[in-house]
Amino acid sequence: SPLIRERTGLVIDSYFSGTKVKWILDQVEGARKKAEAGDLLMGTIDSWLIWNLTGGALHITDVTNASRTMFFNIHTLEWDRELLTMFNIPISMLPEVKASSEIYGNTSPEIFGREIPISGIAGDQQAALFGQMCTQPGMVKNTYGTGCFMLMNIGEKPIISQNNLLTSIGWQVNGKTHYILEGSIFIAGAVVQWLRDSLKIIDSSGEVEELACTVEHSDGVYFVPAFAGLGAPHWNQHAKGTIFGLTRGSTYAHIARAAIESIAYQTMDVLKAMEADADIKIKELRVDGGATVNNLLMQFQADVLNTVAVRPKVIETTVMGAAFLAGLAVGFWSDISEIEEIWESERRFEPVQDRTAIDKGIKGWYKAIKALEYWTREN
Repeated sequence: SPLIRERTGLVIDSYFSGTKVKWILDQVEGARKKAEAGDLLMGTIDSWLIWNLTGGALHITDVTNASRTMFFNIHTLEWDRELLTMFNIPISMLPEVKASSEIYGNTSPEIFGREIPISGIAGDQQAALFGQMCTQPGMVKNTYGTGCFMLMNIGEKPIISQNNLLTSIGWQVNGKTHYILEGSIFIAGAVVQWLRDSLKIIDSSGEVEELACTVEHSDGVYFVPAFAGLGAPHWNQHAKGTIFGLTRGSTYAHIARAAIESIAYQTMDVLKAMEADADIKIKELRVDGGATVNNLLMQFQADVLNTVAVRPKVIETTVMGAAFLAGLAVGFWSDISEIEEIWESERRFEPVQDRTAIDKGIKGWYKAIKALEYWTREN
């Protein structure tokens, strides 16, 4: 595990490709024999798409996707032969690793009626980071969806996290590789879905902000939505969802507000871990994803972080990032600075709430996390 952590920036987990590929080779009859003969290949979803789009002409991936396999050395930017030997994976299975922005080849003319250049590859969240134009060290974006995915650009040298975060590759463009720290939050927007579908205190997700705004604060109610355990930086797989601080005066509105605030508190936990690892104090948080339409959440996020939260004009930033990478390769944009000039924010949320009240709320959140940790102990 320490070797994998140092070489790949990842932890051993079935979330990544490595353990699953090994299982297939070990458990599926004939799989290893086919792999060794060159008749069975592996790759991430981008490899499969490109293989099919080119009629089997290209078996490639980019550095961002390769860095999520547990086989890729993020320091040398090559497949790590020692790790491949440890996992017993034939290197002949693996795709050729490319940059994130270059012309790799063309689609088969049978698919679209003509050849179209394939010119950009990136993982989902890395594309979102690029779409947010977080191009300088210390720039951070958080995607608010069912869960949250926060990425920080840490520049051209990797930092292996000491605070339970992942280190990975953000992109490689024009020969320069940018590295990232990543923290995943399992439950974010999903807590609103739970309020809707299980508690049935709202009829639609969009109603949660209106309900929460009927009270000025959560009145000491804290919601830790650990329905699937707690993600970064806590990594408590045994944690359960809990609500603390209920009184006879607590209402649906207080629970709804506590649910919204839990998303911001979890984001704060990840961001503090990032700042500690990178030794950087961020200047702003760029936000995207469906939950960013919730203005109460965005304002509370800015208040908790004591940092500006910036919502872009286009919140589908993964798509924008993919377009930017492809456009650079084909010459639609001449360089990254040209793209930075066209990136626009829709709204900036400045911290406004009284700091004493915010600090009291943060203290209560930490108390709730500690209580949850105690609850999940085996003995």
